Amino acid sequence: MAATTSTTGSPARRVAVYPGSFDPVTCGHLDIIRRAAKQYDHLIVAVLNNTSKKPLFSVDERKQLLADVTQDLPNVSIDSFRDLLVNFLKSKEAHVIVRGIRSVTDFEYELQMASTNHQLDGDIETIFMMTNPKYSYLSSSIVKEIAMFHGNVQDLVPPEVQSALIAKYSEA
Repeated sequence: MAATTSTTGSPARRVAVYPGSFDPVTCGHLDIIRRAAKQYDHLIVAVLNNTSKKPLFSVDERKQLLADVTQDLPNVSIDSFRDLLVNFLKSKEAHVIVRGIRSVTDFEYELQMASTNHQLDGDIETIFMMTNPKYSYLSSSIVKEIAMFHGNVQDLVPPEVQSALIAKYSEA
């Protein structure tokens, strides 16, 4: 198989986007980020600014937490978007969406989204990564509920996120 080249004749960079709300980023998210970063020249972790939801952390706070927990990954950058995902990918010259799959239910939803994104832009591919089994039950919603009641989230989120959750819920 021949290597893909850009219009300048140099090898094209393989850029992927891992989108999500990351409210907050969990160890499961971080596992997908680390594994995807090994597969692509540049991985953009893109925080969705969903105005229909009331997140615990602002977009800027989520971006900062992601930057903190990925600082050791030189090919990972953090961004945010509020447009269609396919438009964000075009603006970043990316052609791959990375999605983590925990269960059959996740797969059904993600397959629908992947098909829709491919319909909107036939150059977009979605790559599904199976979640590490030790994180298969984990979600940001579960983490927030545990933290809200001052439960221990130490094994569920990176230390920076644990500190941010403690601070956030001590404000309430």
